[in-house]
Amino acid sequence: MARPQHRHLLLALGLAIASPTVAADEDQANLAPYKMLRSLQFVQDSVALGDHSAAEMQRFMLGTIDQRLRNGDASVFDDDRNVDAALVYAMSGGNPATLEYLIARDVNGYFDNRVTDVLRKYLSGKGLLVAKTLVDTANEYRDKKIGPYLALVGGNVMVARSPDEALKLYDQARLSAPGTIVEEAALRRSVAICVEAGLLDKGLAYSQRYVRRFLHSPYASQFADLFVKLIVDHDHLKTEDIVSILSFMDEPRRREVYLRIARAAGIAGKAELARTAAAYAQSLAGEPNNALGMLADFYGNMASVSTPDVGAAAKSISSVADSELSPRDRALRAAAKSIAEQVLQPPDPASLTQASSSKPASEEITSEQAAVSTADGSQPVEIAAPSEPADDGAAPALLGDGAEQEADPSFKSFVTTSRSKLDEIDGLLSQESN
Repeated sequence: MARPQHRHLLLALGLAIASPTVAADEDQANLAPYKMLRSLQFVQDSVALGDHSAAEMQRFMLGTIDQRLRNGDASVFDDDRNVDAALVYAMSGGNPATLEYLIARDVNGYFDNRVTDVLRKYLSGKGLLVAKTLVDTANEYRDKKIGPYLALVGGNVMVARSPDEALKLYDQARLSAPGTIVEEAALRRSVAICVEAGLLDKGLAYSQRYVRRFLHSPYASQFADLFVKLIVDHDHLKTEDIVSILSFMDEPRRREVYLRIARAAGIAGKAELARTAAAYAQSLAGEPNNALGMLADFYGNMASVSTPDVGAAAKSISSVADSELSPRDRALRAAAKSIAEQVLQPPDPASLTQASSSKPASEEITSEQAAVSTADGSQPVEIAAPSEPADDGAAPALLGDGAEQEADPSFKSFVTTSRSKLDEIDGLLSQESN
């Protein structure tokens, strides 16, 4: 939440700009961009810390700063703080076209071409083209006011190319701007990298920092999704680590995250994790018969469908009323019931029998027996009749237009020799069996 003195500042700023009775147009036109940027930064940080009512003021401030940068005299950039303000504005959700506008009119060289070039590429979706330059620039400006923003932008670009380098840049950004929206974004994106790269220990460390500092951020739900995936994707995880991180949450949020873990683990077939998370959710649900308690019980039993307790689990999930489940959970229950029914269904006796016409493995036939009737009058093995008469030589090769050509004499000789050898082997096998 915003501190009282800052609330007064915002209120005064809003009244000064919005009230038609106050002669503020001239004052606003003369207000330094860097001072306006400070108000924008405060509003954005307030949003990240949980003051969601400041979101509307954020949009208002972005528009106001945009007008000030476009309509102000170029001499305002004699002050380097205003140059930094314009760059930070562009990296804070401002209008990219305004940066282009300022650069095109920068005849005095106020803006560093290296910085503006990488930012223009980044804002136009071509950041990978200047990835190395962007990293170098972020490191060069790390102690400047634009440093944390450049590091955050650099991390966004390097995620696809080098996750390790991206994590370093995110660390640099959050340590340079603690308690700000920059730190919130850097922590949340660091968790996302750890989820994709399978970095459990780092992911847990970033998650704990996020929960302790930005639990009320409007992006906290996105973080919760990442955290659940991090937990469910790893088998060797201590329950106390999960409990320790979630202990910083209030009970309603903690219960929600445990329910998410139980559901995701149940779908992933991780019955033990699902039951454990469901048990923690039930312990936070209050009365055992309330909706949240039944939902936790449902997730726990759903995970048991793949265990020897499938019968009891199927009975339990069937007893949950449709009104207690969301449409997604009703579809999940239908899938779990279908699997349980197939597991519990007795096998079809016909599927256990062997084909009566199958020949024992000991009764082997030779290539001659497969082609002609035996001397004792037994029937040969039935084979499909060829579409064309076959001779003892090689079958005619097919050309592209379906015509036939004579077989190569050397190939014909090879086939004849191979058949003779096969017949000799069959004869030897027959003698050994006698």
